[in-house]
Amino acid sequence: MAAPEERDLTQEQTEKLLQFQDLTGIESMDQCRHTLEQHNWNIEAAVQDRLNEQEGVPSVFNPPPSRPLQVNTADHRIYSYVVSRPQPRASYFAAGDILSPPFHKGLLGWGYYLIMLPFRFTYYTILDIFRFALRFIRPDPRSRVTDPVGDIVSFMHIFEEKYGRTHPVFYQGTYSQALNDAKRELRFLLVYLHGDDHQDSDDFCRNTLCSPDVISLINNRMLFWACSTNKPEGYRVSQALRENTYPFLAMIMLKDRRMTVVGRLEGLIQPDDLINQLTFIMDANQTYLVSERLEREERNQTQVLRQQQDEAYLASLRADQEKERKKQEERERKRQKEEEVQQQKMAEERRRRNLQEEKERKSECLPPEPSPDDPESVKIIFKLPNDSRVERRFHFTQSLTVIHDFLFSLKESPEKFQIEANFPRRVLPCLPSEEWPNPPTLQEAGLSQTEVLFVQDLTDD
Repeated sequence: MAAPEERDLTQEQTEKLLQFQDLTGIESMDQCRHTLEQHNWNIEAAVQDRLNEQEGVPSVFNPPPSRPLQVNTADHRIYSYVVSRPQPRASYFAAGDILSPPFHKGLLGWGYYLIMLPFRFTYYTILDIFRFALRFIRPDPRSRVTDPVGDIVSFMHIFEEKYGRTHPVFYQGTYSQALNDAKRELRFLLVYLHGDDHQDSDDFCRNTLCSPDVISLINNRMLFWACSTNKPEGYRVSQALRENTYPFLAMIMLKDRRMTVVGRLEGLIQPDDLINQLTFIMDANQTYLVSERLEREERNQTQVLRQQQDEAYLASLRADQEKERKKQEERERKRQKEEEVQQQKMAEERRRRNLQEEKERKSECLPPEPSPDDPESVKIIFKLPNDSRVERRFHFTQSLTVIHDFLFSLKESPEKFQIEANFPRRVLPCLPSEEWPNPPTLQEAGLSQTEVLFVQDLTDD
């Protein structure tokens, strides 16, 4: 059973729908069908338009809201080529002789002309006034362009049904988009306005436009845009180009920085004549495209040079900023280092001040020195790390902590030290420890009445 979005489709359309989905990767089947319907089930055109959208080129069904290019149609150097159609011999009753005197007739013709002239003049004057008033009452529906791309696709479909698929490659977009592409790509744009009701349109399309030589020339050297003047988009272009008869061709190109009509071909032109005329127009105006290409290359080179200069300036600026950043980081490192040094100095100063205050406090807390006559006194000679000697007396009953406090209070004593006895060699436990929570007295430590103790500096440790 077919999916809901595939209903009412022919087998060929279903195959194109699935193929288009595989080529584009669009998951929504409704979107795929809508896109193919917009392109009249032309899968090549639909895929190309999808690829253009992915590359950033606006879709022909979603034109950018920019002001259309203005085409210069008043260039005095425009080349015009008109193929006159042989007129059949008509009587003075024909429309072309309504107000013209019948020079080819005799007296009877002149008489009839003079009698009918007032009536004809009045009739056609009233008819023109009526047509003019009708424009305001009932505007031409072709003046409202609502679906320009739909007009192009519809004309292509009708053209292929009537004349076959062997024809020049039609530009599948609006007239404004064709002008923009021709300007951007610096190519000639050939515009064909098709008059459905003109007697020469069928012969021109079948024998001239579909000629292999004409197809080869158009496909290789220019863009080709075509539409019927019965369509609003074609009618709008017709109002701008002001053709006189059909078939009508206009060659447009970028000239003096404006999109300009450089050639007009009107009437039933044969294939060889059309090729010669188109070639002549292109050869005569090729220098303008060459000049524009050179100007664009110069502008591009100038832009590239300016971009390179900007990049070099930005690189230099980034290098200067990097240098300044490194200098700033170096200054910051120096500042931090100076702060650290200053903090270390301040910390050392505080430490020394605290140490001195601690020495003074220890000195003040020392018990008085016993007299030499005191039998319980011990004379101790201390050898300091700087080879100086200090002598003092202590009681046998005093703790070894007193000895340590005395040495600590001395100015020349190290900050950290231990006291060693020589016979036997040992370290006196002057400070509380796990082994000696309460340091022993001098007597308990085995000191005699006269002792020599050595002060070992432990500051480095």
